[in-house]
Amino acid sequence: MKRHRTKNDCSEGSFRPFENLRDLLDGRSQNIRSLDSHRSGPDKTDGCSKGENPQTEQELFADAMADVTPITGTRRHAAKHRHAGNRYPKTSCEQKTLEILKQLVDFGHGFEVSHTPEYMEGRGYRVSREVTRRLYNGDFAVQDHIDLHGFNVAAARDAFMTFMEKAVTDGKRAVLIVHGRGLSSPVGPVLKRKVYGWLTRGPIRKWVLAFTSARSCDGGAGATYVLLRLRPVTKRFRKNRDLQLKRTGSLCR
Repeated sequence: MKRHRTKNDCSEGSFRPFENLRDLLDGRSQNIRSLDSHRSGPDKTDGCSKGENPQTEQELFADAMADVTPITGTRRHAAKHRHAGNRYPKTSCEQKTLEILKQLVDFGHGFEVSHTPEYMEGRGYRVSREVTRRLYNGDFAVQDHIDLHGFNVAAARDAFMTFMEKAVTDGKRAVLIVHGRGLSSPVGPVLKRKVYGWLTRGPIRKWVLAFTSARSCDGGAGATYVLLRLRPVTKRFRKNRDLQLKRTGSLCR
């Protein structure tokens, strides 16, 4: 008589709990395939039944939106266009700068040589900056001038010294030195640099109260105003003035 195995049959070599596992899995797979076939319907090809034309995404969207009425949004559209050119409103400072620039380009108004890199100035012993400001603004009438165009350095120095010595002798206070901007020179404004050196390091410097580049009407950066002293600044003068300042505590203007 054949013996039937039970769950509790654990004799050596006969206990096999996973013996029917494959049959169980095969049965579940068949059930899942049947269910999928029932849901998808018969004779499906690439997700579409026979004789049915697949629709594109645009067509599906158009079908879905067929009964939708679009919102006009006229106010929002108008506001968007009204502010399109003014997305970043200009500040008052920027607006003022643009106005000044327009005046400068259209009419030449507002150009200041003192605002350019070509501007130069200098002050003598214990001279206030206010003096150079007034000199540049034209508060001192120009009494004489010299034009150094066409001179080489040596000839320009001789002409400059002769002119300045005569101006001092004649008691002139404000004179104009025209030296050019050196724009056509391959090495820059040679005479302009020389004039600066003669005014600050040459023998004439003791007579120089202050100097600045000229305004546009007098040659701009290509010319220099020079304000002369009535008395030269000597070592004795400096010593006496320093002693006087120590006593009074005042400033020499």
